[in-house]
Amino acid sequence: MNIKKGVVIALGIVFLAALAFYGVTSFQKDRSREELAKRILSSGRDSSGNPTGAPVTVPAGTSAGNSGTAIADLKASIAKYEKKIDQHVADAAKTGSYWKILAIRLQDRGLHGEALNALQRAISYTPLDPTLHYYTGVSAGIMAKSAHDFPGSDSGERQRYFALAEDAYLRAIELDGSYLLPKYGLGVLYVFELNRPQDAVPQLQRYLEISRGDVDAMFVLARAYYMLKNYQNALDLYDRIIAVTRDDQKRSDAQNNRAILLGQMRG
Repeated sequence: MNIKKGVVIALGIVFLAALAFYGVTSFQKDRSREELAKRILSSGRDSSGNPTGAPVTVPAGTSAGNSGTAIADLKASIAKYEKKIDQHVADAAKTGSYWKILAIRLQDRGLHGEALNALQRAISYTPLDPTLHYYTGVSAGIMAKSAHDFPGSDSGERQRYFALAEDAYLRAIELDGSYLLPKYGLGVLYVFELNRPQDAVPQLQRYLEISRGDVDAMFVLARAYYMLKNYQNALDLYDRIIAVTRDDQKRSDAQNNRAILLGQMRG
């Protein structure tokens, strides 16, 4: 009997707490609507209440001078459209997710031109999502390597794709400095496509500070050091690859590169 009574009391407390929360939330919404209505009504007047020249529209049948009635009518209008606004926001979020998923699926199929179109749409919905900019860099880089100067074609297309790839990677890093993939993407782009090893080095160094065992990134950074004639750093990286990799082919590649580099250093 005491147990049942305790359960009833507990349920009652929960109900009252929920009721209180709903009441506070409802009060806050009502107050925000009233404040918004007041701002709308006062937006066409200066601090003395004189017209500024900007017309203020009030609901039909409402006297502009009757502020109490006008505020009540505006509050009703705001409440009426709040659900529609919330639904629109939810639909926009779903649409942005749709374009993002579509872009990834298109990339998986190798359809990078179509993926770029989908990514552009996705970014228009969620421009602060760093992954969208990273994916843009990936597809733009691939499209650049596939652009050829066919007769009658745009000869600047290849460079525009490379510029888009660089810009997208940099924007992804700007949005999230801890995001590693665009750093690696930039490193590859600078070393193998744009002949800018000096720009690749800091990006790859930061990448390897976290992903210390990424042998592929070590190869790219060693290549950048080689291009900059920083041979000792390149040798150190090849030694590191030989020590940590479990892939026989990669170990063999590092040993061959090291031998070639030593031969060049000895003249």
